[in-house]
Parts: sequence; structure tokens; C-alpha cells
Amino acid sequence: MAKQNKRFTFDISLSVLNHLGRNLYRSFVTVLGEAISNAWDADAENVWIYINKENNSFTIKDDGKGMTAEDFQDKFLKIGYSKRKSGSKSAEKGRPFIGRKGIGKLALLSCAETVTVLSRIEGGEYEGGVIDNSDLDQAIKDDLSSRQYQLGLVQYSKVEHLTNNHNHGTIIYFENIRDGIRKSIEHLRKLIALYFRFSLLDESFNIWLDDKLITFEDLEGLAKSTQFVWVINKIDDPYIASLQNVKKKHKKNIPSHLPIKGFIASVEKPGNLKITSTEEKAGIDLLVNGRLRERDILKHIPTARIVENYLYGQIHFNALDEETKDRFTSSREGIIADDEKFLELLDDLKNSLLPEIINDWDVWRVEIGREGDDDNLRISPKARKSRALFNVVSQEYSMPEDSDTKDKVGQWVNELAGDAEFNFSAYAECFVSENLVRKYIEDKQISLSEEAEKEKDKWKNAEIYNKNKANISIEIRRSNSDLSYLSMDGLANLIDKTREPLKEAALSRDATEYKPMRDALAHTALLTDLAKSRLTAVYENIKARVRTLLSNP
Repeated sequence: MAKQNKRFTFDISLSVLNHLGRNLYRSFVTVLGEAISNAWDADAENVWIYINKENNSFTIKDDGKGMTAEDFQDKFLKIGYSKRKSGSKSAEKGRPFIGRKGIGKLALLSCAETVTVLSRIEGGEYEGGVIDNSDLDQAIKDDLSSRQYQLGLVQYSKVEHLTNNHNHGTIIYFENIRDGIRKSIEHLRKLIALYFRFSLLDESFNIWLDDKLITFEDLEGLAKSTQFVWVINKIDDPYIASLQNVKKKHKKNIPSHLPIKGFIASVEKPGNLKITSTEEKAGIDLLVNGRLRERDILKHIPTARIVENYLYGQIHFNALDEETKDRFTSSREGIIADDEKFLELLDDLKNSLLPEIINDWDVWRVEIGREGDDDNLRISPKARKSRALFNVVSQEYSMPEDSDTKDKVGQWVNELAGDAEFNFSAYAECFVSENLVRKYIEDKQISLSEEAEKEKDKWKNAEIYNKNKANISIEIRRSNSDLSYLSMDGLANLIDKTREPLKEAALSRDATEYKPMRDALAHTALLTDLAKSRLTAVYENIKARVRTLLSNP
């Protein structure tokens, strides 16, 4: 490899360079993003990232068109130079440029103590230099001009191994990363797979980490835990196709009037959104031309609904990148908050897309036997809690995955769900009302009638007989109170019995009608729709009468 001795300088005042924010970019992934974006803009087909955590160093290498000495001096080292001066797309592949203001390279040049940049065009020699940030800090402190501070010469022994089979493109070698490389390789693979979706625009663009290609398969754990997906304006995304656990009926296309595409998905439980074992979570992110521009955009429009804890996805809004307006913050890690187009997107999410998703989510979650959204009033609170209890109980009867009867038993359980929703709450109502009436009778010290004594003796003797038959010697009832052997009809006759059943309203009258349906319910029978309707109406009467009784001192 031919060695060059040309010295290069920044084309900007060093004090201005410092004020622009050499430490503007705090995230290691942001640094990777700048390098990947530069490679994209240079029409590279491959970006290779090599991490050496032991030496606290890493390398980013691409096979883009590369730079001449003039390009390196007049473009790369000219902070504020924009590729868009010659158009909005790359010349060879017609890719939309990611770079805009020409200050993104600050992320690259200031994240390590020493940064070596090498670049070559096809058939040319390597050009470049070394930025030593401690020397640069001193130069700024000494108020040197940019011409007085020269980049160091490349120590080729450090980088020569990186140049093998590298005919054109750029190599950037970072030594002594300021905050270290804290994330694991697995974590970095997932982040890159999530946040840099350039392959959706150009399938020939590949990102490699330690010589292993990054694909949507790096998100396999997230994909496997995904239950539902909503596709916005029919995006063609291989990641969506990889969601094998999402049933066809739980995948829905939803339209938007905006020129956006993407998807929003829901996982089985919130913990599934964690990226590896860290606290960092996947969310609904905004991407522009394949690159992450704002993470977790729901933070701008919180709904306070539980479904938010389960959602992730990506919204691609390439129209945000306009030549006439820069919508991105100076850190390049967000959208200017009051931008009209951004606000239009948030409004569409809040008032159109999310309401549909939130309702679908509740319907589908309940359908598959999971807890849904308690704030969704399409199901009454009682019915919802009954269904939740049924789901917990029925899971104990789930057959193993390899069982021949798994599907059949699962279907039987699903068929019981609707009845359980009614029966569980109806039993709870029966339990509460009858025991409150017992406590009322005890409080009022009301004696059993002759009729009640006979009813009590009948059930007591039946219990003794059945216990002897079953060889049970333990006490079954917590209380042997005579009242515990009477059901609502017997209890009602003690406190609110009408003398003219066909004319006067009374608890005993409702209890008589209630009894056959209550007994069927107690025997776990499945009631007809007409019986359910009648039982509900009668119980409303009973509840009203019991409340009236309880309100009397």
C-alpha cells in the first residue's frame, strides 16, 4: 500500500468547530449510524463494522466510491459541506442522500481519542489523516487557526490489514472510545437491524458486524413474541413476512391518508420489547429514507392505555426529507417538535390509526384468552374480570404442544369462554347477595320459620348422608349456621315475603323465579340466551331489594 505524506486541515475555525458541538452525539449507535449513512450516500454496497472491546476500538469500512485528496480536504474536512449541492440523490445508484448539513461527521471525529480516516477511489491511492482529539483540544485552547492544526499522518502498520481486497471506499479506525463499548455484539446487531432499514430502499446494501451479515433474522426473538400486526399502507417488509406466530386473522392492513408506510405490532408481554437483557426497549420509531430519525414517537401522544406497553413498530415518512426545509434537530436524533408535517403525522396516529389498533388489540387479546384493555368499555367490567378468571383457570387444561388433542381441547375451551363470562359473574352475584342476606338476618336476629326449619333439616341430613357415603369426617362448611343451608328463596321468605305473590313486589317473589336458574348455574350448566337474559333481569330486582333492606338500620 503506497504511503502518502500529504497533510490535511479542517476547513473551519477550530473555535467554531468546538462550539458546533464535538460532543453533540452521545450514543455509540449514533456514531455507527453516521458512518453507515455516509457509506449509503457514497453508493457503497457493503459496510463492515469490526468491534474490539478488549482494545476499546472499532473500525467501519465501506466499498463506496471513496475520496480523492481533494475530496477529503474540500468536502470531508469542510464542516458544513452538503452533498446535496449537486442534487438530492447519489449519482450512480440514485439513492436519496441521508446527509444534510455536513455536521454529522462530528459524531465520527469526536467519539474516540484518536480517529484514523483512509479513503481511496477506484485505481487511486489511499488519502487521509489522523485526528488526535487531545491535540485538537489543545489547539482549540491555544486558539490556533485551522491551518495551524494539521491532521496527523496515518500509521499504516495499524490499518494495513484492513486494506486487503479493498479497491475503493473509506476506512475509519477509532482508538480508545471515550465512553467505551458497553453494548454486547448481540445487542448491537439488534439495534442496527432495528434502526437502519436501508435495505428496504436498496436490497444491494448490506451491513456486516464482525463479518456476519445483519438481517431481520437478528430480531428473531422479537418476531417470535409478536402476536398481532397492523400494516400501514401495505409496506413490503421482509420482517413482517417473518412473523410466523401471527395468525392471518391477527394481521390487518390499515390505511392512512398520509404518504407513510410501516407497521405497528404487539408482543405477548411487555418484557418481550426489551433488547437483550438491558432496559432499552423497542418502540414505535420514525424512519426517513431508511434511517432512524426519532425513537418512540408515542411519547409525544401518550394515551395512558395499557396497550402502549405492548406495541412496537416503524413508521417510514420519507416526505419529511425535503430540499427546501430541514426538519431534523441539530443533534440529528429527532424531528423539530412543532414541524407541521410531523404534527400531522402525530395527529393521524392519535385520532385515526391508534384508536383502531387499540380496539383491535382488546378484541384479539380477549379472543386468545389473554387480559385485554380494562378501559375499553365494549365489555362490562364484571364480564371482563369473569373472562380473565376463566382464562387463568382454563390455561391449566392446556394440552402440551405435541399432544394430538391440543387443537380439539383448545376449541372446547374457546367454546366455553362466552358462557363463562356470564356464569362466573352470575355466580359471584349469587354468592355476594345470598351471604349479605344471611348477615342481615343474623344482625336482625330473625328466627327461622317452620318452613325454613324443614328446608334446613332436609339439606343438613342430605349433607350428613353424602359425607358418610364419601367417608369424609372433616368439616366442610366454615360455619354450621342454619342459615348456610338456605338459598335465596328460603332466606327471602324470612325477611321479605309477600302475601299476594301476583300483586305485591317482594324479594321472595323474585327469589322463586331466580331459583331454577340459580340451581342450574350452581350445577355448572350452560344457560340458554333467554335464561341468561331472564336471570339478569331477575337479579337486578333482587339486588335492588337487597340494597333497600341493607339501607334500613
